[in-house]
Amino acid sequence: MPTEPLDLILSRIDSPLTPLLVVSDGEGALRALEFEDHAPRLHRLLARHYGAVRLTDGAAPWAVAEALAAYFAGASTALDGLEVRTGGTVFQRRVWAELRRIPAGTTRTYGQLAAAIGAPSAVRAVGLANGANPVGVVVPCHRVIGTGGKLTGYAGGVERKAWLLRHEGALAA
Repeated sequence: MPTEPLDLILSRIDSPLTPLLVVSDGEGALRALEFEDHAPRLHRLLARHYGAVRLTDGAAPWAVAEALAAYFAGASTALDGLEVRTGGTVFQRRVWAELRRIPAGTTRTYGQLAAAIGAPSAVRAVGLANGANPVGVVVPCHRVIGTGGKLTGYAGGVERKAWLLRHEGALAA
């Protein structure tokens, strides 16, 4: 981890659920995204993944703001092309990359996700990596469900997970 604080930009973007905290770098890459009422989690994850961070209030990158607006307006694939740059371990980044391959409107179980990254016995580790995802919604950890279709843990709350899945067409309204 760097010894100097990492300079990042903190923006707030409205969503139908609650305002979102959007953290980006000076190159426009998305570093973190969290629901505003979960700000302490955002700060914990930033510290865990990057060490010292200096957040400066500013506007979200245009591409990020436009993609989020389009996603919440119903364009379920609008987030697919956003550049995401995360910290985390090699294993976590493998899980997060695989999450981005789950198409909107579909779900996977933790076991299916573990198998997809070539680690079928690592279901628990996949669950932990899923829970440490710093870029909610864009890295769609909400698309991972328990065996039998049960909506299990979601850092933003199971109600929000259900809303996102309904919004994408993965759950009946």
